[in-house]
Amino acid sequence: MPSPPYSDDQPAGLVAKDSAGDNAAALSVSEISALLKRTVEDRFGFVRVRGELSGVKRAASGHVYMALKDENARLDAVMWRGTTQRLAFQPEDGLEVIATGKLTTYPGRSNYQMVVERMEVAGEGALLALLAKTKARLEAEGLFDPARKRRLPFLPGTIGVVTSPTGAVIRDILHRLADRFPSRVLVWPVLVQGQGAAEQVAAAVRGFSALPPDGPVPRPDVVIVARGGGSIEDLWAFNEEAVVRAIAASTIPVISAVGHETDTTLADFAADLRAPTPTAAAELAVPVREELRAQLGELGLRQRRAATRPLQLGRERLAVRAERLPAPHELVAPHAQRLDELAERLRRGLGERTHVARAELQKVAGRLSLPLLSARLARARDRLEALARLALSLDPDRVLQRGYVRVTGSDGRTLVSRVAAAREAALLLHFRDGELAAVPAGEAPRRASPRVKPPPPEQGKLL
Repeated sequence: MPSPPYSDDQPAGLVAKDSAGDNAAALSVSEISALLKRTVEDRFGFVRVRGELSGVKRAASGHVYMALKDENARLDAVMWRGTTQRLAFQPEDGLEVIATGKLTTYPGRSNYQMVVERMEVAGEGALLALLAKTKARLEAEGLFDPARKRRLPFLPGTIGVVTSPTGAVIRDILHRLADRFPSRVLVWPVLVQGQGAAEQVAAAVRGFSALPPDGPVPRPDVVIVARGGGSIEDLWAFNEEAVVRAIAASTIPVISAVGHETDTTLADFAADLRAPTPTAAAELAVPVREELRAQLGELGLRQRRAATRPLQLGRERLAVRAERLPAPHELVAPHAQRLDELAERLRRGLGERTHVARAELQKVAGRLSLPLLSARLARARDRLEALARLALSLDPDRVLQRGYVRVTGSDGRTLVSRVAAAREAALLLHFRDGELAAVPAGEAPRRASPRVKPPPPEQGKLL
């Protein structure tokens, strides 16, 4: 490195001047910053740094700003939006990672930073630490509260399955459902491992919940989120916060069947029911059809027994009570004896009454004779004829045959004086051949044609 073209014993001047033999012009700040940037990037164009994340911030643009630190130093870092979209996990403070990228400078603040192009968790221990931290945070929000768990439908009409369409998991589920209770299955194909798997699984769970009940695509009654076994890294998508929140917010009951029986993910805690394997999830989703048939047969038999049991008990009680009843002839015998007694009394009573009546008739018959009865009948006939002649002579209309007229008022009373006739508004004159209306003042009669009263019939003889 060449020595500087000045010495400490040379006094500084007021105005900068070129020294003798100096052929290098002064550099601007931008120029020296650019030189430093090229030097750093050429020297550290590819580095892998292990450290703990600190101050993680996601900008509105999608870029992530952070720092990598250990106990002695700190290195600022940035991850552009395109790189963050390929991350298999969400960066969080305190997470130990291994970042791969390059160093560069930032002239705006006269510092250097690392541009991260790839980031991985630094070992399984760090991954477990991140898992525990995420679980504690989500559990504090109540996403794993047992009170939020819902009961599964007894017999779902449609079962939604979120899994890979090409793996053995979907074949195992379909085979098990066919054995137990054939059901309609709606598969939402997703990645179950690697970049983008968490986003696809979360979108599938939300998509099933968004289906309308009466839409063209049947809405599942239960959803199975399934994946085969693997390492913690293989199953990491089901530990992602996006998947956990989607399962917790699902409006459809969810069965989590991720990994083998010993594998546990955060999706298991958020689901309404955890199945140890995907095959077990199918068993939990539907009952066994043959067992249902047997149970229905047993219930039908019990129903028939319950229906006929009262009848059987009634017959038994009736038989017991019938045995305690006396014989029919014993029940009728007293009444038959009573009937015989009454019949005998009736016969005797009728005979006695006839005898008494005959004696009374003979006593009265002695006072009766035909001449006596004839005399009484003749006297009665004479009396009736006299009464008939008297009634005929007293008939007021009988004298009309000899030219007389009978005058009656409006109420039908016979008028016998001129004063009474003058007080009437209308008079009715009775002649032997009919009636004639008249008025006392000589006015024309108001009635219609006179009523003609037929002559009374001649009084005949009664006897």
